[in-house]
This record gives sequence, C-alpha cells and structure tokens, in this order.
Amino acid sequence: MQQGHQSSASIDCKTDLLEADVLIIGSGIAGISAALRLARDSQRHIIVITRETDPKMSSTYYAQGGIATVGDHDSSENFVSDILRVGAGASWPLTVEILVTEGPQLVEKIIIDEAGLRFDRISADQYHYTREGAHSTARILHVGDQTGAAILEALHSLLPSYPNIRLITGVTAVDLITFPHHSLDPLSAYEPITCHGAYVLDTQSNAVHRYLAGATILATGGFSRLYRYTTNPSGARGDGLAMAYRAGAHVINTEYVQFHPTSFAVPESENFLITEAVRGEGGRLLTPDGHYFMNEYAPQWGDLAPRDVVARAIQREMTLHDFPYVLLDISQVENFSDRFPAIYTRCREYGIDLPTAPIPVVPAAHYCCGGIWTDLWGKTTIRNLYAVGEVACSGVHGANRLAGTSLLEGLVFGDRAGRHIAAEPARLIPVKTIPPWEFAPNGTPADPALLHRDWRSIQYTMWYYVGLSRDAHRLNRAIQDLLHLRKNIVDFYQQAKLNDALLGLRNAVQSALIVAESAWHNRRSIGVHFRTDSKDSAEKP
Repeated sequence: MQQGHQSSASIDCKTDLLEADVLIIGSGIAGISAALRLARDSQRHIIVITRETDPKMSSTYYAQGGIATVGDHDSSENFVSDILRVGAGASWPLTVEILVTEGPQLVEKIIIDEAGLRFDRISADQYHYTREGAHSTARILHVGDQTGAAILEALHSLLPSYPNIRLITGVTAVDLITFPHHSLDPLSAYEPITCHGAYVLDTQSNAVHRYLAGATILATGGFSRLYRYTTNPSGARGDGLAMAYRAGAHVINTEYVQFHPTSFAVPESENFLITEAVRGEGGRLLTPDGHYFMNEYAPQWGDLAPRDVVARAIQREMTLHDFPYVLLDISQVENFSDRFPAIYTRCREYGIDLPTAPIPVVPAAHYCCGGIWTDLWGKTTIRNLYAVGEVACSGVHGANRLAGTSLLEGLVFGDRAGRHIAAEPARLIPVKTIPPWEFAPNGTPADPALLHRDWRSIQYTMWYYVGLSRDAHRLNRAIQDLLHLRKNIVDFYQQAKLNDALLGLRNAVQSALIVAESAWHNRRSIGVHFRTDSKDSAEKP
C-alpha cells in the first residue's frame, strides 16, 4: 500500500470494500502517533481516514498554548501532583504516572529528534517554558501560539517515510462494523461484541464503503461543538463517542466538560481561543469598567487559577453586572506580537488595537475530560476497538484537565495503542459475513434549513441547560428536549440521502444526550461539573 493524501479511497467496485490490518479514524496527534508507532514496530497495513480534505485540520491543529512536560526547575513528582490536584480526586493515578513517565521521553524522541520540531528557546541550549493555570511551575513547551499546528505539521511530515501507512481524506465514518449486530452469521450472537472496521461515506461520490480491519482505533476528538460558544473546530461534534456508544462501548465521565475562560468575544465573530499562556505571561482579567476581580475568587492563584474557577468567576461577573464580556488586559505582556503572533493578527483584523487595547473574552466549551472508557493501552470494552485522545477517557484528566496535558495524552496513548496492536498477532477479518451498507430507499436530499435549525437547537440547549452551571431542573429539561429532538433527527436520518452534515447531526444529538444524562446522574459538584443544587457548590464561585 502506498501512502498519500487522497480525496477518496480506491475501492474494489465489485465488493465495495477496502481491507487493512488497522483502521485509524482521525488524523490528529493521537491518531498519527498510533500510526507511526505501528509502522515502526510492525509491517501491518494501516489506513488513516479523516473527514477533512486537509488531514492536518483537527482539534490538535488549533491547540495554541503548548505541550506540558517536565521543566527546568521541575520534577516528575510535581507534575503528577499538579495533574491529580486539578483532577479533583477523579484522575486515575496509574495513567497519570504513565503520562508523566512516558510523555517527556516521547516529546524528545519523536517530536524533537525524529520530526525535527524546534520549540521556542531563550538560548541555543535552553527551551522557553511557559506557565499556564494551576501549574506550580513553568513546564510548557510551545511554538509561538500555534504549537498544535507545528506539532502536527512535524508528525505528518514523517508519514511518507512509511509505505504501509495510507492516508485517505474526505471520508466520514458512518458507523462501526460490529458483531453480532452487523454479522450475517447467526452464531456470532454468542460472541462478545467485536469491531471489524467501519462503514465509511465517501463525501465526493456519496457511496458508503466497508473499511474492514483487524483492529480499529478511534481518534476522532471531542464534542465541544455541541455548545453555542466553543473554541473547537466544526469537526468536534462527538462522532467517535456516538458511534462507540451505539455499538455498546462503555462511556464514562462525560459530564466533565471543560470551559476555557478566554475565547474572543466580538458580536458576529466566530469564537476563537485566547490561550491561557497569555495570562501565564502577565495578562490580567478586568471587568469592562476596569475592576480586577480574580483575587476575590481565587486569592492563591489569581488569574492562574484552574480553568473551571476562572470560567465561573467570569460568568458570575457577567451575570451580576450584565456585562457582555470581560477584558483581558495584555499591557504587561512583553513583546506580545512576537510571543502570540496569531492572536495578535486575528484581534487586529477585528479592530482590537493591540497591544494598547484589552481583548474582550467570554468562556467557551473547550475540552471533554471523559469519553469512551479505555484501559492502560487504549483498549475499549469492545474487542478489537481502541480509543485515544479526546474521544477516550484514559483517566488522566479526572474531573478537570490541567492545561497543556491534552497534546501529551494524545501522544502517549496513541503510541501505547500502536505498541499494543503491534505486539498482538494479526487478526483475521471475516469478510464474507459482513454485509454491504443498505441505503434508505428513495432517500431525498437532506434539507440544509432543517440541519441548521436542529444544530442550533442542540447548541442552545447544551449552552443554557448543560453549561457552566447545572441543576436538576435544567438538566431534566435538556434531556426531555434532546430526546424529542433525537427522535426527529433519527427519522430524518433514516429517510434522507446521507451526507457529512446529516451524519454529524445524528452523532451530535446522541452525544448531547450522553452528556446531559451523565450530568443529571452525578449530583455532586466536582471539578468542571458544577451543580448549583449540590451542597458541594457552596464553596465555589
């Protein structure tokens, strides 16, 4: 198999299928890390697919702040302690130890040595480590304010060296192929749920093909696009979470949705991330009338308090005083345009006179700490199915993610999933017992107006009822509204011709229900899950 970027797969027209040893759905840091490890350690044939036309377009690409490691005046013990403290007692200590032990080594070996990425430095032999919220010291490596893009460019540049990796763009996974659900063999009903690949839509031809694989890795990212205000790209709609849930995978901790405190807020503009590193370099939060408020909410940390504390403090100030936003004062940040060039350019495009003027900001949905349950190697509860990156719940983040650890987690657990599959015997694919996709008879084109309206309904429901603050009444209302909406969307899906937007809507409403029901069942306030009707909430802003 030859590696290359393609708009669609080369499919056997007689059988409409494509076979590989491993299918990886998603091309961000977690998916590519898994592919590279597999290609180095085995001769397996690997297919990586993405719905994007540019395979680097993922949540990884938009990560600004950096990747956490062990800094100059730091230790592994301190790093572990910070992650566990921010995780509010819900992080799995074993996976945190793995992250901190293996992560810095992989950053050095793969990203720096093999891929050749140059992180920012203060001298020829000394990196510039920055600090973000809730870190006890500066330990975050970065490339300006476009670290995710730089890392992904570097990792993707390695792919042509491995002819057993094939990268296919412009295709969207419809559903996982699982037995016994999709099997033509009635005896498979007696076997555990097993994944054999996925049905995949070619968005150019609108044909659905069978991508069959001995092992499948979900690396599809998160679901923060379910919210009206978000820092995430359009693909963060919960595709992998919904597919795995429908297949029967165990899903946990999805109530822990992290809201980034600072997204750009100008009317009629798209929210974009203002990295926490701006506050790490001296930025301060003010109300529009010039009042500095974070010491009132977090005297120990000030502007560098954990993200949930800062986000709720901003929301409280906006609610109490009817402010449309708060301001991020950058006047004390040295050489802002050099340190944060992308933010500088985009703010100037919207008429913000940086560095003199402050940046208007509001909280926005940013990262989901939960997801598909996995073990220490990325294995899910479905045989032959792995999950890595934001779609997975490895246990690292607990109830709140420490800044800078998402890229590191994707690198570490993508690598571990690749190692585990490479060490296992190749798995046979039961081709003859997997049926072709069945299209809806006489399907009509999906109405864009209905797609748009239903998406907006999901986003507003999630923002107002399953947002920064929740209670039983709001969550119950969200669940009832989403159940009704899901029925309508499923009917729509079963009658219309498939396209990427319709698949995304179907996955979004299912993911929204998963999150809302998880939040309803957890009656405690913990980490980013803030219940105003819980006794635990009395001590928090």
